[in-house]
Amino acid sequence: MFPSSSIPVSTSTNVFENGKYKTELINVRERSSWFSTKANSSQCSPPPKPLLIETPSEAGEFPVLLFLHGYLLSNSFYSQLLQHIASHGFIVIAPQLYTVAGPDSTEEIKSTAEITNWFSEGLQSYLPSHIRPNLLKLALSGHSRGGKVAFAVALRKALTSLKFSALIGVDPVDGMDDGEQTPPPTLTYVPRCFDIDMAVLVIGSGLGEVKRNPSAPSAPKGVKHEDFYNECREPAYYFVAKDYGHVDMLNDDTNLLLECFTNLFCKHGESREPMRRFVGGVMVAFLRAYLEDKSMDLESIKVGHLAAPVVLQKVDFLV
Repeated sequence: MFPSSSIPVSTSTNVFENGKYKTELINVRERSSWFSTKANSSQCSPPPKPLLIETPSEAGEFPVLLFLHGYLLSNSFYSQLLQHIASHGFIVIAPQLYTVAGPDSTEEIKSTAEITNWFSEGLQSYLPSHIRPNLLKLALSGHSRGGKVAFAVALRKALTSLKFSALIGVDPVDGMDDGEQTPPPTLTYVPRCFDIDMAVLVIGSGLGEVKRNPSAPSAPKGVKHEDFYNECREPAYYFVAKDYGHVDMLNDDTNLLLECFTNLFCKHGESREPMRRFVGGVMVAFLRAYLEDKSMDLESIKVGHLAAPVVLQKVDFLV
């Protein structure tokens, strides 16, 4: 069921289009290398990792979404997606967890918990004075390996002082191939086993498991989105975009090295813009339902009254 027993509340904007808020992008460097120009170290504590913060520019108090990047990707590659979400009234925080990393994501899990714990003491200091984060309405999300890390934190593999109320996996991946999970493993292959005390949204790409060449696909069978959803308990929501690939929610322009890498390993849709609007829109609908008790948008997508900008290969719900 949706979080509120009242009649679902409608919103004034289409979640698949930009919202009503103008947004501002804030770049915050980490504590080990930099102290804010706004205040010295005795006044505020810089974050454990560099952050991109996309926030509404209009005064108010807004729910907060922590978004974790995919393997070897930059948080800046998601700025168009983050802007879409923020324009609907959310503060979106995207850390740069690492620059280079091996197969083990243990340190990313620890860093995510440290960043979350920093929110209470330091986040407000890096926001405009007229913008207030509502840390009682906090959600966790991640793409690809970042999705695996988000699930690991939700499963309490690292403890946080703040409580998350919603979890989103954007094409999450738990390893290199079927039977080849990377440490620490998140999937257990026991149906409905995840002990996660919050609503979950899993978004998948239909082309993610398609091999671009003889090497492994971007989102291999056995360690991909459907496997994460199969272990979720209610309430959980599952959407798979048919003709789009594992990185089709990134910016239109990233960098030449990434484009060469993704063209080598990942099957793409014709354009990233529809997939990015879909991912951003369904995330907004889910966050509205479980952070703001406004369930009309998610219900409309569920029953098909609100048309998605992509063809959906699969839709399923545990409610």
